[in-house]
Amino acid sequence: MALTLNDVEKIAKLSRLRLTNEEQTQTLKELNDIFAMVEKMQNVDTDGVDPMAHPHEVALRLREDRVTESDHAAEYQAVAPEVRNRLYIVPQVIEE
Repeated sequence: MALTLNDVEKIAKLSRLRLTNEEQTQTLKELNDIFAMVEKMQNVDTDGVDPMAHPHEVALRLREDRVTESDHAAEYQAVAPEVRNRLYIVPQVIEE
């Protein structure tokens, strides 16, 4: 999958970035290099390879699973402009 300069312009607009023509060209090259590397990685045969959580043989230190703090949600959300069902309600910022 290769991106075009139009794709980079759209990504920059959605990210609220202002890129020069030189920066757009450099970003296009870097993004296409990343996609090429991902394609190579997808072609690697991983049959018979066990998934790893860590590249080294490390035993994880586990702690007892218990509640150590009380619920402060109501206190934190008391100053929010709008809260519904314990969720912060924010205005939409991304337009199509």
